[in-house]
Amino acid sequence: MRTMIRIKLLMLVGCAVMSGGGLSGGLAAIATPGDEPLVTNAKLETRGVAENLSAAVQRLTEEGGRPVWIGYSVEEAAGKRSICRGNYRDDDNGCGTCNLENEHNNWSGSRGKKETVNLQSHGMLVVLLRVDKKQLMRIRMASTDCTLDAGGLRFVWLTGVKPEQSVSLLRKYVKAEDFRSRGDQGLSGQALAAIAMHGDASADRAFASFTAPEQPAELREKASFWLGAARGNSGLALLEQMAKSDPSGDVRAQVAFALYLSPEPKAVDDIILMAKDDRDAHVRGQALFWLAQKAGAKASSAITGAIENDPDTEVKKKAVFALSQMPRDEGVPKLIEVAQTNRNPEVRKQAMFWLGQSNDPRALQFFEKVLTQ
Repeated sequence: MRTMIRIKLLMLVGCAVMSGGGLSGGLAAIATPGDEPLVTNAKLETRGVAENLSAAVQRLTEEGGRPVWIGYSVEEAAGKRSICRGNYRDDDNGCGTCNLENEHNNWSGSRGKKETVNLQSHGMLVVLLRVDKKQLMRIRMASTDCTLDAGGLRFVWLTGVKPEQSVSLLRKYVKAEDFRSRGDQGLSGQALAAIAMHGDASADRAFASFTAPEQPAELREKASFWLGAARGNSGLALLEQMAKSDPSGDVRAQVAFALYLSPEPKAVDDIILMAKDDRDAHVRGQALFWLAQKAGAKASSAITGAIENDPDTEVKKKAVFALSQMPRDEGVPKLIEVAQTNRNPEVRKQAMFWLGQSNDPRALQFFEKVLTQ
């Protein structure tokens, strides 16, 4: 299951880029110190942002001509990850070469020596904007340890960008209707992911606006994912508000998933509260499912408590399924206990079914005992 969640993370960030033109003369490969990445295969130039990032990007957009990549760096949200073109990686390996114009080749070259990143430290995030035909076409991210291959295109590096300017620029592209039509692959999904990776309070304020009850449900759902996946303690605080007050059961069910993704220890307690107290049976069932993936004594107690005390039989059955998702040494004995002692015949039947799916020797011994009595 954890492998599946990691794959889902990769998919939700998005990784497709547009194909570019061929190589041209005057290509540069310039390594610069500090917060700038190594850029290769590019017509490279540097500009300072004297007044306003949005204005600087708009001027470059209006120039027209061939496609151009615009890049700048801001402080990244705390975490242990490497990012290439929006591909989210949570291992310790260096980034390697990031082919911005080759949609079929996410990674190439050597990743370099292994590097450990402190979970609590803040690195620098490279934000990449692809402009073509006088409009913004793509938003991508990369770590500063990446080598960026621009595919022979013009690459403009902007210096002096403040994080709040970046968030202000990106949030203009976060539109709920884009999520309805294109999901996470549209410009809105790319902008939302990029804002989530900003290590600045302006990103928290942006997400507070994205998750307000008056916003469309599609936007609230997508924002909740990033609150759990990337926003740490500040994200947890917003998720707690959503769990209590969001008017949509579907959105609150996604909040339970986001709480599962959160690395904050208190998130487990919040999932337990949703499993016990949410007014919607579907939400309680979803919270139980994600709680099972956390395992541990708290999760086990909450799940068995739902089997005994939840007023809805369907929620009880989902709680039994949640036991089947726990590590076998925890889940199988509890399933046997439910199958032997629960007073609800539907619940006992459900426990028997999942025991039969477990292929566990203890389940076989239980069935033999039942059948020979």
